[in-house]
Parts: sequence; C-alpha cells; structure tokens
Amino acid sequence: MSKLCRQVSIESPGPALKECVFSFDVPVPDVPMYGARIRVVYAGACYRAHRTRSASVCSTSSVSSIGSLSGELESCGFHSSTPSHIGFRDGALFPGYEVAGVVDAIGKAAETDGISEGARIVLYPYEGVPHGYADYIVVPDFKCLVPVPDNLPLSIAAMLPTGALLATNTVYTALESLNKILEGPNKKDKTTVLIVGTGGLALWALRIASHFFKQSPHHDKINISVATIKDEGFVLAKESEEVKVVQWSEDLYERQLIERTTDACGGPVDIVLNFGTTSRSLHRSLQCLAPGGMVLVTEDVGEKLLPKFAKKAEDMNVSIVVVPNGTIEQLRELVQLVAKGEIEPPPHSVFPAEEAQEVVRKLCNSEIQGRAILKFHNID
Repeated sequence: MSKLCRQVSIESPGPALKECVFSFDVPVPDVPMYGARIRVVYAGACYRAHRTRSASVCSTSSVSSIGSLSGELESCGFHSSTPSHIGFRDGALFPGYEVAGVVDAIGKAAETDGISEGARIVLYPYEGVPHGYADYIVVPDFKCLVPVPDNLPLSIAAMLPTGALLATNTVYTALESLNKILEGPNKKDKTTVLIVGTGGLALWALRIASHFFKQSPHHDKINISVATIKDEGFVLAKESEEVKVVQWSEDLYERQLIERTTDACGGPVDIVLNFGTTSRSLHRSLQCLAPGGMVLVTEDVGEKLLPKFAKKAEDMNVSIVVVPNGTIEQLRELVQLVAKGEIEPPPHSVFPAEEAQEVVRKLCNSEIQGRAILKFHNID
C-alpha cells in the first residue's frame, strides 16, 4: 500500500468567510527520474478565487493593524464593509507557489547541480509548478531549485518567489529606464520614482529599490516616493527620511489626490511602480507622470487594463510597461541579498498548516502581523 501524505486546498473565502480550506490524504508522489521530491516545510498563505491561473488568484497577505484584505476580496468580486484597500494586491500572486523546503529524494538520472538530499531550497515558480500546499511535491528537474543558505530561515525564503521577486524585477526594469533618463540625449539632473501599493509588496519594492538605487552611479539623482493608503503610510515613512510618502485617501476627489501626489514628489514623476489592480489606480498613476514617463504594471493588470488605457497613454505621451514576475537568476540574487542582511524582509507570521482555516479568517479580519506563512514540517 502506498504511503499517504497531506494535501491542502485553500479556495476563495467569499464574503461570508465560510469554510474554504480542504485537506486530503493523497499518495506520497514518486520521485521523477530526472527530478526530485521536495518535503515542503513552509508555504506562503494565499487562495484561489477561480480555477484558472490568471488574474483571478488573490493573496491572503496581511498588514495587521495597518491593512485589510478587503481590496483583495473586492478585486476578486467579493465585497466587504471596509473598502479602504480596494484594488491593491499585497504579496503572493499564485496559490501555494511560495514554497521552501528540503530535498527529500533525488531521481536516479537527475543532474543535481550540486544539490544533495537534505539540501534547503526555495522553489522558483515555473510554468506548471505544483501547488505547494502538501507535505511533499515533485519537480521534473533541478533547474527550478535555488539553494537557501543556512543563515536564512526557510520561513523567510518562502516569501521570496512571488511578491519579492516581482518587486525585484520591477525595480530592475525601473533602473534600466532611469539610466536612460539620466544618461540620454535629453538627460535630467533629477528623477523621481513613485511606488504605488500597500502592505508587504510596497515594503518589498521600497527596500529593494533603495538597495539597488544606492548601487547606481546616479544614486544622488534618484528620489523615491510612495503612495499608499491611510495610516499605513506612517509605517512606510519610518523606512527612510529621504522617502516621501503621500496618503491616497479614498474620500478625496481624484484631482485632489493627483495634486497631492505631484506636490509631495516635487512635480510630475518619471516612473511609477504601480502594484494597484484597478482602473482607478492605473488612471491616477498615469496622471502623475511627466511627459515621456512610464507606469510599470504586473502581467495580470496589463492583461486586464492595457487594452483600455493604451490609447490614453499614447495621447498623454507616456507608456505602460508590463513586468513579469522575474527570473530564477534574480531569485538566486535575492536569496543571497536577504541572507546577507542587505535587504530586510517585511514582517511575517508562521502558523501550523492545520490552522489554515483560522489563518484565512484572521487575515480577512486583519488580525495577523505581516505575511502569513504555513508550516508543514518541523526540521529544526
């Protein structure tokens, strides 16, 4: 008889927060000939709103007292009583794709790239990656595995493959454009980057941008501003005295918000890192741009909103650039930077996988500090 292991499915909680976590006993998967079986130790908590891997996937990241999940529910078609964060995505993009664990077994014909049984790894979210809410998963080869240094907790490593990696690739894209702005034929003496977002994803983007911009030869010419929601801005403002924070209070008229943003930034901005998910967020970002500027958006937002805004952007002499999640090379670099303490991760909280149902409930009520990470095995 085959050995059994646990597999968990987290579906959309819906407006009534009914039961949305389902646990099954499934056979322990066989080891692929060229791949490996992974013992999942930690996985970031997020859920599926629908059955497809498109823009319908929502994150259950939380920002504790400074945030709520209402925007996530709203963007997936569910409505709550507190709309302050409508249209903002925070943290993971795909369900169960934030996986950190250890190599349990290796296929007989596998090319391991120096990774051995028992090695600590984080999984790059390649196309077709299995959902990580299980005691064990298998990967077809070792190309998707990134070693994790002993000094980096696996619970932190589990936060890196989606939200942090997306923020990294967005910052990379912004930096390339900034170099052109500061070195091109119409070069500027100063340039401003606006980060639009909320919670952990905005904090990742801010910390990653601060790190890489400081390495740039133009670091003294790049200013960073953050547009966020309500009192959350006070938390982001503590990051650096050099970072300007503007509150996007939804009770103000759109024109007032745009004026408030450009005033705080010292004028129109050159690049917006927009992690919003709604037409309103993208429209507002476009209005904050200087001529020739650009808004960077995620793939799901680009797929949904680019057809609607492409002509408007052209008329305004600005552009909308779609940024994918990031490469495995970037993930390797990110793992090392976080392990060395050069980039500090946002707060996170760890819960036993058995408490997934309660974790979702608490996240929807903003009762959890930071990212929620589910623990499947204790390897300490």
